[in-house]
Amino acid sequence: MGFRDYISIITGNDYIDPDLYDKFNVKRGLRNADGTGVLVGLTRIGDVHAYIIDEGEKIPVDGKLYYRGIDVEELTANAAAEGRFGFEETVYLLLFGDLPNPKQLEDFSALIGNSRELPKNFAEDSIMKAPSRDIMNKLARSVLTLYSYDDDPENRSPENILRQCLELIARFPTIVAYSYMAKKHYYDHESLIIHMPDSSYSSAETLLSLIRPDQHYTGLEAEVLDLALMLHAEHGGGNNSTFAVHLVSSADTDTFSAISAGLMSLKGYKHGGANIKVIHMMDEIKKQVSNWENEGEVADYLARILKGEANDGSGLIYGQGHAVYTKSDPRTRLLRDKAARLAEEKQLNEEFNLYRLIEQLTPEVFKKVKGSDKVICANVDFYSGFVYKMLGIPQELYTPLFAVSRVAGWCAHRMEELTSGGKIIRPAYKCVQSRRAYVPIAGRRGKTAPKDVPPVG
Repeated sequence: MGFRDYISIITGNDYIDPDLYDKFNVKRGLRNADGTGVLVGLTRIGDVHAYIIDEGEKIPVDGKLYYRGIDVEELTANAAAEGRFGFEETVYLLLFGDLPNPKQLEDFSALIGNSRELPKNFAEDSIMKAPSRDIMNKLARSVLTLYSYDDDPENRSPENILRQCLELIARFPTIVAYSYMAKKHYYDHESLIIHMPDSSYSSAETLLSLIRPDQHYTGLEAEVLDLALMLHAEHGGGNNSTFAVHLVSSADTDTFSAISAGLMSLKGYKHGGANIKVIHMMDEIKKQVSNWENEGEVADYLARILKGEANDGSGLIYGQGHAVYTKSDPRTRLLRDKAARLAEEKQLNEEFNLYRLIEQLTPEVFKKVKGSDKVICANVDFYSGFVYKMLGIPQELYTPLFAVSRVAGWCAHRMEELTSGGKIIRPAYKCVQSRRAYVPIAGRRGKTAPKDVPPVG
């Protein structure tokens, strides 16, 4: 028997009739029938406001994102108005629950900056001697390896966990950059260039300086990347990767294991890797649509995508629609404005205008093709990949950059879970396998999957 035969058997034995989910009122994906999430916990860290329920009806509203009760639009606007980077302030707010005063922010930024260097021999032994084609996998492996370099890895005291969290937040940019440089050298056969992190740099400046051979970047580039880090730092306790951190932390495991779980969740194309799907789709649209300014031609191609006749055949316009947001994603609005400025600097206005046109046309095309009145909006992934592309950041770093930001939220949620969670998270699964008698080996016959079982995926 070959793997194809084994898969056929697995498919048959693992297939569950979709009607059974309705019969047993299963909340698939931990979602209620109306698409809202099943309430499984409480948090004070982040809040996503995307709709209101009026007499049992879901009413779309403009999206809002709050960090510790503070509107992220206010957070980003004030950092910009004061001409400073805001990610470190965001990390402080998420971890400690309040905005820092000038001295607290200065001390905290210095603490993060001074913690960016990796332990002695870590880069050589863990990264350079064991490079990876995939930076997310290398990042997760590096986090797990840091357990061995920690003098007190199993100490569950709040002070020790906070120390571990702060070191991880500080080191993520360095690990990502070094992992990328190792990948370029050992797999792409390019020169190996390693820079030491500057402790005075912000996280955005650190990333740009470490992944560029000449370490040069413009002020606007650093400003845009800092905004992206602020916007991706937290998104409530129910997003897949943060819930994974809650789940694993509730089992009373160590910090390195919990954060690694978040990383492997974020790697998925349905989560942190979504902006790569957008870039691939946009590359196809740019090839297939001759006139990027022709609304009719663009709309026709979007309709073909929705019908599964174009792009990858999935029937999805990537970057459009969100599991929670309805009328608008606040992160999209903020990043789109910065993308416009960056496109001007990079002379990519034509491509930016195509993004804007697709964002404007998609709701009407969706309504026409699907016959649905569902309110949809562009999500943050629609523009984030384009922003990273304009920054000259390669696609293999898109999701790791997300992780550099989201680790702040993961660490805040880990601290909260250990403080207030109290119980190991254990949802129920209903077993629908009928009882069977054991058959001695001499009486067994080979089995293949039923012909009417749909294929996996």
